[in-house]
Amino acid sequence: MNVLIIDGMGGGLGKAVIEHIAPMLHTKQATITAVGTNSAATSAMLKAGANIAATGENAVIYNAAKADYILGAIGIIATNAMHGEVTAKMAEAITASNAHKILIPVDKCSITVLGAKQSTLAEYLLEIIRYLK
Repeated sequence: MNVLIIDGMGGGLGKAVIEHIAPMLHTKQATITAVGTNSAATSAMLKAGANIAATGENAVIYNAAKADYILGAIGIIATNAMHGEVTAKMAEAITASNAHKILIPVDKCSITVLGAKQSTLAEYLLEIIRYLK
């Protein structure tokens, strides 16, 4: 199983996701690939326990095509999200990927999903673990 985590800015969300799912996924012989929209995000996710890490638009495009699961903030599917770090090509590659997308509805991306319950990051992380099991 290839799990792709995509994050930008400082990589805090991606780091938290990897720290919570890595113990479970390493026992399932899964590969955690972290792709940051910038080097700070990539570095944070690599330090959190990603097996593979890369940075930038081409890395998102390449790895989205190979992923079984893509995890990240909902903004990764929206052009210009994360203060402009998500390019149109990135968003297109993620949405076109056959991977199952698990998106966290954070409000910093200027997207509101009606009907989605308001949860803490910790609650979302537990949901991700339950889903991947």
